[in-house]
Amino acid sequence: MNLVYSTGKKKALMEVNIHQAKTHLSRLVQRVLQGEEITIARAGKPVAKLIAAGPPAGTRPMGMDRGKVWIADDFDAPDPELESLFYDAPLTTNVSRKKRKKK
Repeated sequence: MNLVYSTGKKKALMEVNIHQAKTHLSRLVQRVLQGEEITIARAGKPVAKLIAAGPPAGTRPMGMDRGKVWIADDFDAPDPELESLFYDAPLTTNVSRKKRKKK
């Protein structure tokens, strides 16, 4: 079965329909690993592209932002204005709601 539709571009491109992609997925993955890009189309319109995954991201070294971040010495000090909102604010009373009549 010939799954290749020539697109006339320099890079090896391949277009398959969704049914062909499902049926021949392992073959398509092998072609992708060899450097091809595969476009999956529905009713002749491209809807997805199958490409090789890039290399895994490396781990970031510890301390890479050392000297770039500054935290104030009093960042966790109490804030009197904020505390007054919690402790000095007047208590509110619950306003009773009118009960609905059952129908």
